[in-house]
Amino acid sequence: MNENTPIKEVIAHLEKRINEGQVKDAVHKIKFMTARDVLNELLKL
Repeated sequence: MNENTPIKEVIAHLEKRINEGQVKDAVHKIKFMTARDVLNELLKL
């Protein structure tokens, strides 16, 4: 991923990592969930 990656692709990547448990700990998971939520909100604008 880089700065040219579409937002929808980043959201999908975050979802995959959250769902598969590919996170360091609970705090890391919450950060991913927050990032996903913020990106979803940006798409709604």
